[in-house]
Amino acid sequence: MRKRKKTHRFLQRVFTLHIPLLLILGFALAPYVWTFITSLTPEDDLYLSEFRYFPAHPTGTNYQRLFSRIDYGRNIQDSLIVAVCTMLLGLCITVPASYSFSRYRFIGRTVLLAQFLVINMFPVVLLLVPLFILMRVLGLMDTYLSLIIAYSTFTIPFSTWMLTGFFNAIPKELDEAAQIDGCNRFTTLLRVVLPVALPGISATGIYIFITAWNEFIYAAILTGSNIRTIPIALQNMIGEFKIAWGLLTAGGVVSAVPVIVLFFFIQRQLIHGMTAGAVKG
Repeated sequence: MRKRKKTHRFLQRVFTLHIPLLLILGFALAPYVWTFITSLTPEDDLYLSEFRYFPAHPTGTNYQRLFSRIDYGRNIQDSLIVAVCTMLLGLCITVPASYSFSRYRFIGRTVLLAQFLVINMFPVVLLLVPLFILMRVLGLMDTYLSLIIAYSTFTIPFSTWMLTGFFNAIPKELDEAAQIDGCNRFTTLLRVVLPVALPGISATGIYIFITAWNEFIYAAILTGSNIRTIPIALQNMIGEFKIAWGLLTAGGVVSAVPVIVLFFFIQRQLIHGMTAGAVKG
């Protein structure tokens, strides 16, 4: 009887949990797997009438061409500089702003927080013309600084609103205890609150980095020949009469590697931040 119950529970778990999870996982990963397989397929085999799930002769020619003929390494460098600088600038502004919204009560606080959220309801293209005119007047067109400033206009408001929620979840008693021990507001934020809020700060940094890494519209308008991020480089592989599928998929695979590495690095930081927060709490 017990054996039948265990078997029934096992089958119920398989059909209600494992199989649905495998289907969702397969549905989510299928485009990425297909992109990777296409990047290993020779250019001539891409247009064969015979359908194949995997190429008969996989090759790394597309990756070699990507870095030898197109200088894709420079595109990765440009994207890294813009994304990392945007993330650092965003965190430097977002962290103290969010802490102030969380710990201080002042006139217009709720209105400002709501405004930060409302800003993200409008399409980013509405800022294209004003930013284009501003960058041209300041002489910042086709520079890293132009993209960093442009990306900050829509990443910082939402990051501030999101990080304020993390700070609100931290008990204010921690601040009061630190101030009793002789810390001022700055040292309290630096030594007590930030280690506890590290998971939220890491999540905010990931959001800013990925947003700046994948952004296309601003990069297409505010840059030219000197600065060319990965989305622009990939778009240039799509011609009027032909699409370089091999190079395009290889570029997509390579562009995903830094984000994956960053995620796993931040994942360790998230665990460390949670542990530090539990100890300090």
